[in-house]
Amino acid sequence: MGSDCSLSLSENTPSPRRSSIVSADSQQRIRIAITLGDPNGIGPEVVLKCLDDPLLKKRVEPVLVGSLKILKFHAKLLGKRLPPIVEGLNKPIPKFGIRIVDTTTPQQDPLIEMGQVTPWAGSMAMNAVDEGIRLSMQNQVAALVTAPISKLAIVRAGYNFPGHTEYLAKKTNVKQKVMMMVSDEMRISLVTDHIAVGQISQRITSNGLISKLRRVRASLIKDFGILHPKIAVLGLNPHAGEGGVLGDEEKDIIIPAIKEAGNRGIIAFGPFPADAFFGNRLYCAYDAIMAMYHDQGLIPFKTLSFGCGVNFTAGLPIVRTSPDHGTAFDIAGSNKANEGSMVHAVLLAAWIAENRQ
Repeated sequence: MGSDCSLSLSENTPSPRRSSIVSADSQQRIRIAITLGDPNGIGPEVVLKCLDDPLLKKRVEPVLVGSLKILKFHAKLLGKRLPPIVEGLNKPIPKFGIRIVDTTTPQQDPLIEMGQVTPWAGSMAMNAVDEGIRLSMQNQVAALVTAPISKLAIVRAGYNFPGHTEYLAKKTNVKQKVMMMVSDEMRISLVTDHIAVGQISQRITSNGLISKLRRVRASLIKDFGILHPKIAVLGLNPHAGEGGVLGDEEKDIIIPAIKEAGNRGIIAFGPFPADAFFGNRLYCAYDAIMAMYHDQGLIPFKTLSFGCGVNFTAGLPIVRTSPDHGTAFDIAGSNKANEGSMVHAVLLAAWIAENRQ
C-alpha cells in the first residue's frame, strides 16, 4: 500500500498505524490480558512470539490467561525460553516479566492434539476468555486481547455462539456491538457479521444501520480520537443496486438510513458499489467504512492488510482486540505462524485503553 493511505483526514487525528498506537508519553507499562486461544492451534505460538517485540515489552505488562502447562508445552515445542513468569496479579514483577492467570482446573490436564478440533480445546479456550472478561470488567487489566479460537471446537464444548464477538457482547450485557477491522489503511465495520449469506438481506434494516453508524461514530471519537469522523457506507447489491435494477435494498433501506443518520449528526456517505470503492482506493478518503456483510468487508481488508490487521469490538464496556486470523490448524506446531497481527492487536488495545482513560 502507498503511504498516502496511512494518513487520516484530520491533521490532528491519529491513524491506527503502529507508530500512533505507541505514541503516548506514559512510561508505565499498561496491563493487558491476553488469552492463549485454542491450545491445538497457533494461538499460544503467536502469543509467545509477540512477547519478544521490543515496543510491546516497553509499553505492555502482559497478563497471559490460560494454562501454564499449555504455555510451557508450546514454548518447548518452539524452542523458546520463557521470560520471567509471575503467577497472579498481586506479586511484584521483574523488568520485562509476564504474569499468568492459570485457568486450568484439576479436570483439565493438557490433552493437546496439535491441529485437531476437540471439545477439550474449546473448553480451555473459553475458560480463558471468561477469565479475561472478568479481569477486564473488574478493571484489573486495561484491555483484553483474545488469541484465535475454533468456532467448531467451542460448539462441541457446549458453547452455542458463532464466535468471540457474540460471546463478549452477551457476557458484557451489550445488545448492540460492532465488529471493526483496523489496519494502517482502513477501518471496516460490519452491519451483519457471523450469519449465513441467505439471511443477510432480511437482517439489514434502516434502524439497524443507523444504530451501527451511531456506534461506529462514537467509537471513532472515543477510542480513536477522531472528532468529526467521515463514514463511507457500501451498498448491498452489485453496483449498489443500479437504481433498483439489481435490488431494492439501497433505495428502500440504505439511502433513507444514511439521510436520517445525517439528521442525527453522523457524517455518512454512500451507498458505494463495493468493487469500485476498493478498486479506486476510495477508502483513503474516509475514517471508517460500513460494509453490509462479513465477506464484503473482510475480503478486501485481509487482501490489503493480512498479517497486520486487528479485529476490534466497538461498543463494549471493555477494550477488546484480536488478531485478524484464525487458529490455522494446518500449520499448528510447525513454528510457521506470523505474530505480526497479534503484536498489532496488543499495541492497539493499549492505545485505545489510554485514549479511554
